[in-house]
This record gives sequence, structure tokens and C-alpha cells, in this order.
Amino acid sequence: MSPRSFSRHYRQKTGRTPARAIEDIRIETARRLLEEGLTVARVSRRCGFGSEETMRRAFMRSLGTNPQTYRQRFSV
Repeated sequence: MSPRSFSRHYRQKTGRTPARAIEDIRIETARRLLEEGLTVARVSRRCGFGSEETMRRAFMRSLGTNPQTYRQRFSV
């Protein structure tokens, strides 16, 4: 199956693109790690965002807040 065909079929079955699904999984993992008190820099590396800025943008898109604020509000 070609990548384009896979993407189309995946979206039809799940309602989201493969890229969006991966980003959602990364955000969920990052949220848990931030709640445990890990630093934003460390979480961005462990979750595969590539940079803190990429993670910040993903958080803003998905949650409407940045990782630092999320960590301050929800860490134990």
C-alpha cells in the first residue's frame, strides 16, 4: 500500500491523519511526564518532539496552553 493510500484509509477509519494520531500520542505522553515534574526540555526529547518549540506549538494547538504552564498547574 502506498503512503498516500494508507493515509487516506487511516483517516477514513479513525477520523484523523496518521501524523495527527502520532502527535496526539506524543502530547498525551508529554502530559503525563510533565505531571510527574520532569522538565520541559527533557520531556520534549523523550517524547520525540525534536525541540521545545515544536512541543510548545503542539500543546497550544491541542490544549490551548504551553507546556510550562501545564507543568506548573498539574505537577505533583
